[in-house]
Amino acid sequence: MWENVPDFLELFRNFPVSISVLFVVPVVLLSGPSSTVMAAHEFPVFRMQQYDLHQTQVGSRSSLVNMEARPLTSDMLTRRCVVTRLSDLTIERFKEAVQTLGAGAILILLPKNTSITALEQREEWQQLERDLLTVEVPVAVYFAYEDKELTEIYKDIETAVTSDQAGSAFEALLGVTSTSGYQMVVNVGETKQIKDMAITSLQGKLVGRGIDEQLPTIAIVTHYDAFGIAPSLSFGADDNGSGVVALLELARLFSRLYSDSRMQARYNLVFFLSGAGKFNYQGTKKWLEDNLDNPETSVLSDVDYVLCLDSIGKTDNLFLHVSKPPKEGTLAFSLVEEFKGVAEATFREMNFTTIHKKINLAEDTLSWEHERFSLHTQRLPAGTLSHYVDPQVFGRSSIFDVRSPESDTKLERNIAFIAEVLARHIFNFTTKGYPRNMRIFSGSMAVDSNFVKTWMDYLGSQARAAQLLTKDHPFFTGLEQSFSKFVKDVKRFTAKADRRDPEFVFYDRPDTTMFAYRVKPAVFDLFLALGIASYLGLFYLALVVS
Repeated sequence: MWENVPDFLELFRNFPVSISVLFVVPVVLLSGPSSTVMAAHEFPVFRMQQYDLHQTQVGSRSSLVNMEARPLTSDMLTRRCVVTRLSDLTIERFKEAVQTLGAGAILILLPKNTSITALEQREEWQQLERDLLTVEVPVAVYFAYEDKELTEIYKDIETAVTSDQAGSAFEALLGVTSTSGYQMVVNVGETKQIKDMAITSLQGKLVGRGIDEQLPTIAIVTHYDAFGIAPSLSFGADDNGSGVVALLELARLFSRLYSDSRMQARYNLVFFLSGAGKFNYQGTKKWLEDNLDNPETSVLSDVDYVLCLDSIGKTDNLFLHVSKPPKEGTLAFSLVEEFKGVAEATFREMNFTTIHKKINLAEDTLSWEHERFSLHTQRLPAGTLSHYVDPQVFGRSSIFDVRSPESDTKLERNIAFIAEVLARHIFNFTTKGYPRNMRIFSGSMAVDSNFVKTWMDYLGSQARAAQLLTKDHPFFTGLEQSFSKFVKDVKRFTAKADRRDPEFVFYDRPDTTMFAYRVKPAVFDLFLALGIASYLGLFYLALVVS
C-alpha cells in the first residue's frame, strides 16, 4: 500500500490544484445529502379517480409528475408538486393550490392505519373525499401511505428554506446554498381510455319444487364493486363486501335446504352479483335488459320480490329502502310484514324499519340498486336492505371503509335474520300458523362463522374498484368457483359501454411508483461555479504577488 504514497504526493507539486482538491471536493460532498439512502426514494402511489359518467368528467385528468416538491403552506406553487398530509388538507386549500396558485401535481400522504382514527376525524376525511370528487382537477393527484422515509422527506420539504419562502434576499441566498429539495417524478405516460371495458356480473339459481317456469321467484341481488377517491385503495369491506358475503352465505344455506327434495319450497331463488354498482348500477341495468327483453329465457318472468343487499353489517339497524310501498294483499307486502314480525319475535335487539323514498328523476345517478328494478317498464317490486338510513351518509363509498373484524358478529346475525325471513316467506309458515320465533337455520344449518370471516378477510384485502376488475381478473375465478358450489346454472353477463355514446368511460394507470430525488436548486450550480472560480482566482493572485 505504501508504495503508492509518492504518486499521491505528486498531486501537491501543482499547489493551486492540490489545495482546490483538498478544499473544494469536501465542500461539494458536504453539500450533498447526509444519507445515501435518502438521495433517492421510491414508493408506491395511488392515483385519484378518473372516469366519465353520462358525459360528465370526474377526478384527476393527468398522471404526469416531474417537478420540485413544495409544502402546502408555500406561496409559490406554480409548476410544483405539493406534498401534504391528509390531516392538513382542506377543500378550500386544495382549490386554492390547484386553481389559484397553479400547482402542477399533488401528493397526499395517508396515515398507515385509518381504522384506529377517531370517528370525528374519519368523518372529516370522508367529507373531504367526497368534496374532492366534485372539483375539476386538471393535474395529477396521488395518494401514498406515510412511512418512516416519507415522513423524513415531508419534514425536509416542510422546513427547508427556499428562495420562494425566504423573508429577505440574503435569506434566499443562504437558503439555496445550504439546503436541498426534492424532485418528485412519476415515470409513466399520460392516462388513456380503457377500450372495450367489460363489466362482468354473475347469476345463479336454485330451482324449487314444481315446474320451473310456473314457479314464483325471489331474486337476491348485490353489487360486488367498491368505490373511493382512489381506485386502488377502494376495498369496501362494508360497502359492499358485507353484501357479497351475505349473498354467498344465503346461497349456501338455501342450497343445503333445497338439496333435500322434501325441503324444496315452491319458489325459485335467483342470486345475482352485479358489477359497476358504483357507476349507476350498470351491471344490473344490462341484466334487466337481457332478461326482461327476452321473456322466454328470463329468470325474472314471475318475480315476487327483488331484495338488494347493500352494507348490512356493523350495526343493529336494518332499513328496507323502497321507492313505492307494496300494496296490502300482495306477496311483496307479506314479505315486508314478515321482516317486521321476525324482528319483533326472534331478533329483538334489531331495529328494522321501512323507508319510503321516491326516485329523483332529475338526478343523474340512482341512490339504491332497487331503483333500477323500480324504473324498468315492468316495475318489479324491489327494495334495498342496508344499515345506512340515507344513501349520502358518511362511510358509504369511501377508501376509509376498511376491514373491521369486530363487525362480523352483527353481520352473521343480520344474515341469519334475512335467511329466516326468506324461509318463512317461501314456505308460507305464517299463514300455516307456525310461531315466528321458530328458528329454521339453527344447529348444523346455522350461519357459518368461519365462512363469513374468511370471505370478509378476502374482500377486505381486495381492491374492487370497477375499473380494476377486468373479465379475466382472478377475483372472478374465485367468486365463480365458490358460487358454483351452491347454485346451479351459473352464468356470466357482460356490459360494455356504447362506443358512440358511452354511459361510462374508465382510464388506466390507477397506481404506479413515484421517485423522490434529493437535489440542489438549479441556482446552486451557479453559486458553486462562481465560488470555485473565485477561490482559484485568489490563489492565482496570491502566487503572482509572491
